[in-house]
Amino acid sequence: MEERACEHCGAKLIGRIDKRFCSDQCRATAKNSRKAQNAGERLMKEVNTKLRHNRFVLQRHSPEGKTTMRREVLLLAGFDFRHFTHLYRTKQGNTYYFCYDYGYLLLEDDKVLIVNWQPYMQ
Repeated sequence: MEERACEHCGAKLIGRIDKRFCSDQCRATAKNSRKAQNAGERLMKEVNTKLRHNRFVLQRHSPEGKTTMRREVLLLAGFDFRHFTHLYRTKQGNTYYFCYDYGYLLLEDDKVLIVNWQPYMQ
């Protein structure tokens, strides 16, 4: 009988004939390393990290849900205006950029209006 080895760590496998990994930990580690090598997965992770950070910055600077501030304050906090999850356009033609449930409207004089997502914005 042929001796089989774990695809991740090389340990001897005992049990089912189609078993590929010696433990759940080896299976998860092997899957995570395959995902890390995939450029698309890395890009998705980087973008999602930026989106979460943007949401955190908006939340921190607007605890009441509606705040006006200078654009520079958000930039100093690490906010990246290139990354947002969706847009909301008003009937007046204003475009709100959202990072999940927090959004912002670019105003004149380098100011930004921070808002929370509202049900009527569907």
